[in-house]
Amino acid sequence: MSANVVFGCVMALLIILFTISSMARYYIKFTLFIVMSLIFATAPVPLMLIKPFDPRNALIPAFFLRCFAKILGLRWTVRGLENVDNSRGAVVLLNHQSALDLYALAIIWPLMSRCTVVAKRSLQYLVPFGTATWLWGTVFIDRGAQTARDALNKQVDAIKNHKRKLLLFPEGTRHSGDKLLPLRKGAFHVAMDAGAPIQPVVISKYHYLDGKRQRFGSGEFIVSILPMIETEGMTKDDIGALIEKTQMNMQEEFTKISMETLARRNLRNKAD
Repeated sequence: MSANVVFGCVMALLIILFTISSMARYYIKFTLFIVMSLIFATAPVPLMLIKPFDPRNALIPAFFLRCFAKILGLRWTVRGLENVDNSRGAVVLLNHQSALDLYALAIIWPLMSRCTVVAKRSLQYLVPFGTATWLWGTVFIDRGAQTARDALNKQVDAIKNHKRKLLLFPEGTRHSGDKLLPLRKGAFHVAMDAGAPIQPVVISKYHYLDGKRQRFGSGEFIVSILPMIETEGMTKDDIGALIEKTQMNMQEEFTKISMETLARRNLRNKAD
């Protein structure tokens, strides 16, 4: 009985703090995000063992992640579905803002067939979450190492002959600024070696998230799938121009859709 009383008091305190304190809300929501992501990813592991390394193993976790995102107060719009071509492989590039980009992956996964995401190797050892990601075919790399280049090079055949979509965050690190970080060359080398297109995917700025002020509110984001950029026939001499074009396209879209979501957020705040 006493344990139930203590549990009830703790829950009541958390609810009060969640209601009155933006800092408490930030830590509570991020804790829920981490805990529930672990549960959603690992609970279907027995089913994943039936067909390991199949990208479709991530569809169940992705579904529950999308449901839980709505509980956290997040809304989203997907644009550019007409630019998705599931009859061919591609190198899909996304901008990287936060751990919450996991929700963007959960949105994209059922829209693009045969997805494979690239992640840093340390994630593989985060058992049982790393085990689950391994079972849906994640490519783990050591940043900056020859093994990373070797791991990416192995994906050339998968993209070319098995029509895989290789998802990467080419900025290499998370950031919350208004300007995208310079895109790294690795993904572009893979695309050119496979003769596959680059598919930029831009996620608008998370105006509802502020790590410095420790605020995690409700809000919306836009996932914009841009037209493919063809690489067939290009040589290594063209890689600079290819990166520049991709960076420019992604930056322009990021600025545009981020301003759009900010304007709507400001209008709602004035209405409240």
